[in-house]
Amino acid sequence: TEILKNQELKDFYEMMPEKFNNKTNGITQRRFLLHGNPLLAKWVTDHIGDEWITDLSQMKKLAIYADDEKAQQEFMNIKYQNKVRLAKYIKEHNGIDVDPRSIFDVQVKRLHEYKRQLLNILHVLYLYNEIKDHPERDFYPRTFIFGAKAAAGYDRAKMTIKLINSVADVINNDRSINGKLKVVFIEDY
Repeated sequence: TEILKNQELKDFYEMMPEKFNNKTNGITQRRFLLHGNPLLAKWVTDHIGDEWITDLSQMKKLAIYADDEKAQQEFMNIKYQNKVRLAKYIKEHNGIDVDPRSIFDVQVKRLHEYKRQLLNILHVLYLYNEIKDHPERDFYPRTFIFGAKAAAGYDRAKMTIKLINSVADVINNDRSINGKLKVVFIEDY
């Protein structure tokens, strides 16, 4: 907002300052970490106490664990447990087995052209073609997870969702790629 007021739209701001205000759809660390990742929240609290919940600057205390191999292993274990939990959800709701050891590439947000979901699925198609053209190459398994909704009248967004699902159907049913690539579209996110 300050950049808009002081630079980009300065003239308009000077004419009508009452029309400039900021609304955020951001999320606090308390809601994100405490509710979205309770395993990691517990780990953080166990290591630095619970003051971080209301004072984000307390997270600086975690810096001493940056090079601690035991802490890194605990952190990676939490990450893996969360991926297992997500893989279980995907299996239950989408009927797709995903490898929790694969790289998860997640894009969950309202579908809109500027949010690049179309570019992401085109990237998936590129990777798929590379795997098909060069099956001898090493390729670390990747799981692309899309979650999106389209506005009722937004035909291009609806077509992008259809494309994602069509690509997922082809890739997820192609046994020749040996599970190197998976695509999941979660409708109810």
